[in-house]
Amino acid sequence: MRKDNKAVALQFMEAMSTNNPELADECVAEDGIAIAKGTTKFAGSRNRDQMVGGIELFKRMIPTGLRFTIGDVTVEDNRVVVEAEGNAVTVAGMPYRNQYCFVFTLKDGKIKKVHEYFCTKLADAVLWPLAEMAGGMRASATGAE
Repeated sequence: MRKDNKAVALQFMEAMSTNNPELADECVAEDGIAIAKGTTKFAGSRNRDQMVGGIELFKRMIPTGLRFTIGDVTVEDNRVVVEAEGNAVTVAGMPYRNQYCFVFTLKDGKIKKVHEYFCTKLADAVLWPLAEMAGGMRASATGAE
């Protein structure tokens, strides 16, 4: 039985919150895409494999996960909007607290697209050096949309 859209979006949030790529894998359509808005190093489009693989990379950068506190969740037809705040500590012991808004578009119980809004300047300052050391990211992987 197909999960409702809100449950799928929140399951994906849980996967990112706890560094669980297997849980995320269940949520994303084969042609799913994530688009990080902004103009800094984390901005750009990522395909399904990059979305799930990014969670694997985050395990090395933020071992405890982003530890989201979920705020407002709005559901309308095939769209789910989730506001969240992360409360993480990097592998280097630096706090990483960012605010997020995720706009999910779903089809047939799977995430087709997610627009990610967050402070990319903070992400660049705190996470980008760790991502480069881990060898898993490159600036504007597919270009911002």
